[in-house]
This record gives sequence, C-alpha cells and structure tokens, in this order.
Amino acid sequence: MANVSKYAKIDSKELFRIYKHNKDREIRNELFKRYHYIAEILSKKFINKGIEYEDIYQVASMGLIFAIERYDIDRGFEFSSFATPTIIGEIKKYFRDKGWSVRVPRRIQELSKKINIAKNRLQQDLQRVPKIEDIALYLSVSEEEVIEAMEASQVYTPKSLDVTYDTNSDDKDIQLIDIVGGNDKYFDEIENNDFIEKCMEKLTPIEVKIIKDRFFDSKTQVSVADELGVSQMTVSRMEKKIIKKFRKEMEKVTEI
Repeated sequence: MANVSKYAKIDSKELFRIYKHNKDREIRNELFKRYHYIAEILSKKFINKGIEYEDIYQVASMGLIFAIERYDIDRGFEFSSFATPTIIGEIKKYFRDKGWSVRVPRRIQELSKKINIAKNRLQQDLQRVPKIEDIALYLSVSEEEVIEAMEASQVYTPKSLDVTYDTNSDDKDIQLIDIVGGNDKYFDEIENNDFIEKCMEKLTPIEVKIIKDRFFDSKTQVSVADELGVSQMTVSRMEKKIIKKFRKEMEKVTEI
C-alpha cells in the first residue's frame, strides 16, 4: 500500500499557512502533488518549439516549487493565479538561455516569433501557405527582414553532430562532425586586429600614439607623458577616454 502523507486530508489553504511558518519539506511535497497539473498544462503550451517536453516540464516543476516557496496565503489571491506567471517566467527564461544555439539579436528573435504567428493566421485566412511577401505585408516589415529572421531561426534547433549523410558512393556514409570546419587558431587574432585597426582610424594622432606606446610598446604613463609634454594624469584621462571609445565600437559590433 502506497504511503499516504499525514497532510493529505488537510485543506490546501491551511497547508500553505502551516508551511509559511515551518517550511516542512513533506508539506511542500504534498502541495507539489496537488498543483503539479499546473506545470503539466503550461509545459504543453511550449511543445514543438525546439526543446524536449521533458526538459520544459522539469523547468516548469522548478517554477512550481519557487511559487510554493514564495506564495503568501495572507495576501488573499489564489495560488494558481500566483503560480502561473512564475512558472511561465521560468520557462521563458530557459528558452532565452538555451533555445538559441547561436547569439541572435533580440529584434530578430522577436520578429521570428511574430512570423510564426503570422504564418498560422495567414494560412487560415488565405487557405494556402503564405509567401514571403504576404508575411512582410501582414507584419509591415520588408521582405528582406522576413528572410533574415527565417534564416536566423534555423539556429534555434541545431543539428546533432552525429547526423549521417548518404554520400551516394561506395564509400561509407559520413557524419556532420566530419565535415564541419574546426576553429582556426589564427582567426580570432585576425578578427581582433581588424577591429583594432578600424578603431584606430577614428582616433587623433595623439590618441594613436598613446595606444601604441601604452599597449604595444608597454611604456609607462609617466614616460608617455614626458614625451608629450603633459602630466601623467592627462595621459591617464586620455587613456580612459580612448578605451571608452573602443568599448562603444565593440557594442556596435555585438549588436549586429
């Protein structure tokens, strides 16, 4: 015979009041059993969005536990009303953190969501698969933006490196891992140098000298100040100003 919790016959509201004071894990487990259906229902709303249901349910279950921990019965609202946004918030956070395998700008992610909704609505209205131009017109965006978002959405669910491809030859089939390029150890260095060169083009001659002397030739601020005929404090301030410019340029790059 299955073990029955000693709290099984106690009203849920009373259980929340007791749990608020003693934080008994057995009470929490009992409350979880009574309300886990909320996690199940909300998890099913996110099926077929690139992440396995079981993973979503696990996150939703954690959200339910968080809701049980934070719920205050004395505030007067129903637990389900409190738990629902808490659980959905955890699921959406998980999707943001895990869903996109490659960093994609937020505007592209948002447009991708709108495109998915638009495709379903337009298919019902038009009684056919909507074209790019239909979606663009519906969302009041350009066709290029629709194409960009649709292509970016392909990184949402990456292919496994174990996927096998038929070579149509006598040779054995190959796996994706065998044809994906590896990291070039010089690529990052080339990319960084290119970024620095472009930033240097926007600096004044004095700013270029400070950067080269300080970060390429490893000179001290005092020696650079002596060469320029200014105080060490002036060099320090200019150096901070230059670094701030570099950071702004880097932010522009990461937004692309």
